Amino acid sequence: MPIVDHNDLICDISAQLNQLRKAQPEAMRGFSQLAQASMADGAISAKHKELIALAIGITQRCSACIGYHVRALIKLGGTRQELEELLTICTYMGGGPALMYAAEALKCWDAMTAEQVCAAPATA
Repeated sequence: MPIVDHNDLICDISAQLNQLRKAQPEAMRGFSQLAQASMADGAISAKHKELIALAIGITQRCSACIGYHVRALIKLGGTRQELEELLTICTYMGGGPALMYAAEALKCWDAMTAEQVCAAPATA
């Protein structure tokens, strides 16, 4: 697995998605509305929804998803302990491949809690 700079990855993807937003505004607005509605506080808190989204990103092997959702989790006050517990569940459900992306998520967490990240939107 290559070493990923999640901040650079998020910034690059956000720039590309901005082009797609301009080219396909209705479809992208619809996706954004779905993301915002899905991730809003409800019976399940926004923080817990970010944990769920991160778990899916890890088990689906999506580096960009890891970056976006780790950043959102940090903004919502998530803790490293919560992340670590989540990673054990990901490994339990996803096996060795999920364990490799769990390591990536830890590296992402450490980098994002130590440095300033780009001002890209939190949703894809």
